[in-house]
Amino acid sequence: MSRIGKKPVPIPAGVSVTIGASEVKVKGPKGELSLPVPPSCKVTQENSEITVTRNSEDKPVRAVHGTTRAHLNNMVKGVTDGFLKELDIVGVGYKAEAKGPTLTLTIGFSHLVHFTAPQGITIETPEPTKIKISGIDRQKVGQVAAEIRGIRPPEPYKGKGIKYIDEHVERKAGKSAVGSSG
Repeated sequence: MSRIGKKPVPIPAGVSVTIGASEVKVKGPKGELSLPVPPSCKVTQENSEITVTRNSEDKPVRAVHGTTRAHLNNMVKGVTDGFLKELDIVGVGYKAEAKGPTLTLTIGFSHLVHFTAPQGITIETPEPTKIKISGIDRQKVGQVAAEIRGIRPPEPYKGKGIKYIDEHVERKAGKSAVGSSG
């Protein structure tokens, strides 16, 4: 039995779960999410817990079992608390500005970079060098954060670029003038 898959997912107050033939819908105070359930897994609700069971002991089925349970847990967490990723901008003159769903970045290119957030994702800039990405879908929040970071990832010499707030950038030594040849 999968260690993750066999754990039941607790349903907090204010969250409703609808289990269909091939889909599970979770609705809470922050919104609604749905997950297609693979045919090899069965989702049941008892009292205030969701349980995921599998119908086979094959390796791919065991893998999907734990993954399905983890997705359901993330959905319940998302509709109650939501998810947040924070990015930090490092570099002289580098800054960000959010207006509605559009994020405008000044990050050392000859032009401004505009990034439009997908539906269900909120981007805020509490400071010109901080970006907060929030939403109820964990995968979407992480994907948007990775796309924004990918526009200008931190470089290893001075650390300039966009990085996660808790990311450590390993620095390299620059060129050193040992002696002149010639």
